[in-house]
Formats: sequence, structure tokens, C-alpha cells
Amino acid sequence: MPSAKHNRQYDLVVFGATGYTGKYTAEHITTHLPTDLKWAVAGRSQSKLEQLVQELKALNPDRAQPSIEVCNLSDGDLTALAKKTFILITTVGPYHKYGEHAFKACAEQGTHYLDVTGEISWVAKMIRKYHSVAQSTGAKMFPQIGIESAPSDLITYSLASVVRSQLSGQPKLGPTTVSIYKFKSAPSGGTLATVMTIRDSFTLRELREPTKPYALSPVPHPKTVSNPSLEPPKRSFFSALTGLVNIPILGLHTTALTAGTDRAQVHRSWGLFESGIVSQPSYGPNFSWRQHLRTKNFWSGISFHYSLVLFGLLFAVPAFIRNLVAKILVAHQPGEGPDVSKAKDNYLEYRGIAVPDFGDEKGDEGSKKRGFCKIWFQGDAYHLTGVFMAEAAASLLLDDSAQQLPGGVLTPACLGQAYIDRLDKAGLHFETKIVEEE
Repeated sequence: MPSAKHNRQYDLVVFGATGYTGKYTAEHITTHLPTDLKWAVAGRSQSKLEQLVQELKALNPDRAQPSIEVCNLSDGDLTALAKKTFILITTVGPYHKYGEHAFKACAEQGTHYLDVTGEISWVAKMIRKYHSVAQSTGAKMFPQIGIESAPSDLITYSLASVVRSQLSGQPKLGPTTVSIYKFKSAPSGGTLATVMTIRDSFTLRELREPTKPYALSPVPHPKTVSNPSLEPPKRSFFSALTGLVNIPILGLHTTALTAGTDRAQVHRSWGLFESGIVSQPSYGPNFSWRQHLRTKNFWSGISFHYSLVLFGLLFAVPAFIRNLVAKILVAHQPGEGPDVSKAKDNYLEYRGIAVPDFGDEKGDEGSKKRGFCKIWFQGDAYHLTGVFMAEAAASLLLDDSAQQLPGGVLTPACLGQAYIDRLDKAGLHFETKIVEEE
């Protein structure tokens, strides 16, 4: 029985439940969350929702089945839906086109909110418009709690925990690197539609600004570090030219597509902790962060780097050219995705490495000891995204630490170790330890 006290009709509603990611989310709720959960699936098509409910019943006939809520993309419909539920999960994108109705409704109605956007410019806009509103109503808002950008945010949190608990002097974090170590998963139609249309809603400057260091942090970051040994790794001319970088312990890497998006989320976590807005141990003033993609060899790394350079040029060309490219590249329509039976064979693995910051304490300073974290999941990225959202909802319903969080636009790391423990039980496995850099 969910322990959170509320007077809403539902504990949880999944809006967009018949879409590709929404269905994964509803299935995980059906098979893993409490059987007496009061919940509903919502969307625009009554017939599709009815079909989904029958499929969910077959998965677990012994649990309370979801109600159906027909809801259109309007302020009125989403406000009415938000008033009915304690938590709203929305998978309806692209968010820059369709997402604000739900975000606004939840912030204003004090309804906790979860989404799977990777559209950092849209998130920045929502923070500016609704963070203070959510603070006043108590709504806990969690954008980007899917494959973007939960893995990177939670690895960083785990690295901070392991260096603090296993090294003397309770160090904080210095330079931290997250590696997308293995990633076998194909994009859905919704992801591709977002990439191809976001330029229609934002200028190039609006797309760049939120990816700058600490752009979404509620407090500024110190411009200099107190210890020269904790300076962020400087990018060489060769690395800038080729995208290649050799990372101690992790190996050869190249440019990561999600580096800017994930960094914005991690830096917001830094600011929320550093300022005391969220009661979690801070990462410290000498923290820096980067993300790269592991590559098999020199040539594949360079090729991927320049494919991203060429892809980035699409944002500078006229809309009709982007539309033409979209017709060629987009294999799935929004709401569709790769074959589910084949997606079960996919595999995701992230790794992280962190240099400890001992501050004024001696501790193990001067050693080559490093914090290390590895997370892995057998399955598709969209399946994992469904797990992220369903387990975050469970945390908000059942975990005291999550229920004590303040209202506002928060991050996955704010949910802390209780959330990580839930994810580990649900199939996203975490391994943390101290390793020695050679």
C-alpha cells in the first residue's frame, strides 16, 4: 500500500501510455509496483487504451487494473487530469511541441511530475517559467528521468557516495568522467521526430545556452579550483580535431552525442546539493564533469565524431532540408519503435571514474585512488526508461526520503540511494568501488 498521504483519485497516471515508451512504463508498473496501486492510463484514443488495459491484465491478472482517462493535449484537459492524480508520468513528445500543457498543470496543481525528454532547451524554459510555481505548490518535477539523463546523474551521485564512504577524510569530487561504455539500442520514432523538429522551436543560441557549464544550476560554480591537481582535463588540439581522448582506466573514447544534455542535468544536481536546496551531500567546489563514448579503435572514433559534426550542421540549414532528411532517416513514426522481441537482446553499460577532492584534509591525497562506478542493463534503452519512471514513481509513493524533498524542478540524483536501490532490484545493476590508477 503506498505510504504517501494524499486525497487524489489516483496514486499515479501514465499519460501517453499507448506509445512506445509509455507502454514499457505501464508494463513495468503492472509487474513491479504494489498490486493495490490506484492508477490510470491516459491518452487520446479510448480504443487504444482499452486494448492496452487488456494486455496489462494478461501480464498480471491478480493486481488492480488501471482505469482509463481520455485526455487531449490542452491546458484544460491536462489540468483536470493533474487534479486527479498524486503523480503524473508523461511520455508524450516532442516535448517542445506538446509538453508544456502537462508541465504547467502539474506545477500549478501540486502534482508530482516525471518525463523522459532529452530536450534541454525546453527543460531550461520550463525551469524559468515554473520552478518557483512548483516550489510554492510542493510539486516535485523530474524532467529527463529516462535514458537522458538519469544514468549519468545517478553514476555521478554513486561516485560521490563511494569516495566519501570508502576513502579517509570523506573527500568530495574533483574531475569526474562518465563513459557510455556499451550501447546497443536503436532510436524510436519519437526520439527521431524530436531531433528533426526541435530547431523549429528554438534558435541556435537557445539550443546552445543550456549546454554551457552550470547553465541550469541554481547557484554559480567557482571559476577556479583551489587545488591545481584538480583542474579539469584540458582538451588537446589532437582531441579537438579527432574527437578522440584516452581516459585512464576507461580507455579510448570519442565524442558523445548526449554530453551536453547530460552535463546540464548533472550540473543542476551539483547546484541543488551545493546550495542546500536539496539535502544531499555536495560534490564540492572543485567538481568538474565530462562524458564520452567508448570506441573500439581510432578510425571508428574519428568517424563517429565527424558524423556528429555533420549532423550538427542540420540545425543551421533551412527547414525544408531538415524535413527532407527526416523523411529519409526516420524509420518509425512517433509512438513506434524497434521490434520489442529484438530489443530484448540489447545491452547498455555506463562507467564512471572520479578523482577525489580531499580539500584541507590529507586523507589519501596524493594517491592514485579513484572512485569507480559501473551500471548495466540487459534490454532496450526505452525499456530502461520505463523502469526509471515507474521506479521513481514508486520512490515518491513509498520512500520517506523522496517524500521529504522540496517542490521545484529536481533531478534523478535528488531521489538518492533509495531510488538507486529500487533500480538495482528492477534490473539496472550498480557496482561501485575504489580502484587504483596506474
